[in-house]
Amino acid sequence: MPDEQMAAAGSAPVPQGTAPGAPAVPPVTPRPLDPIDRSIMRLLQADGRASIRSVAEQVHVSRANAYARINRLIDDGVIRGFTARVNHERAGQGASAYITLKIVQNSWRTVREQLRELPGAAHIALVSGDFDVLLLVHTPDNRTLRELVLTRLQAIPEVLSTRTLLVFEETDLLDPGPGPGAGPAITEDWGPNG
Repeated sequence: MPDEQMAAAGSAPVPQGTAPGAPAVPPVTPRPLDPIDRSIMRLLQADGRASIRSVAEQVHVSRANAYARINRLIDDGVIRGFTARVNHERAGQGASAYITLKIVQNSWRTVREQLRELPGAAHIALVSGDFDVLLLVHTPDNRTLRELVLTRLQAIPEVLSTRTLLVFEETDLLDPGPGPGAGPAITEDWGPNG
C-alpha cells in the first residue's frame, strides 16, 4: 500500500486513513522545553516514582519550581502519564514479537481499534515503508503467539499480510540498571512542599 495518497494532482499528500476532503487535523504545536524541563523528563522516564524533592535536587531547582514544572508538563500534554516498566518474562509473558502488517488502504483507524483488543498488544504504530503497521505483542508462549498471528490477526478482513519477528532479547534504554536509584523507591507526596 502506498505510504501516502495524493488528494489531487499538485496538492499536499493526505496521510493514510484520511479521506480526501475530510477536515485536516491541526498540527500539534510543540511546547518549548528548556534544559531543566528536559532533565526532569529524563529523570521521570527513568523513575516515575521519584519524589519532588529528589527531582528538584537533581535538576538544581526549588521543590516548588520542580512541582510547578512537572504539573505544567502534565497540563500541556508533554507528560502523558506515569507507568511501570514490566519484565514480561517474570510476568508470565515469555514470548515477544514485532509483527508487521500490510493493510487495506484507508483502513488504519478500523485496524487500530481491532489491534487494541488483542491480548498482549503493547504498541501499535502506523509506519511508512514496505509495510503499514508495526505491532509489538507479549504472549505467555510461542503457541499463544502462533494463535494470535494465525487466527486473530488473519481474521481481521483489512489485514492483507503479516510478518512475525521474534524478540530474542530486549534492552530497556530507560532502565537505570543496578546502582544508586535502582529498586523500589519511597516517594513523598506530590506537593510543592513535598
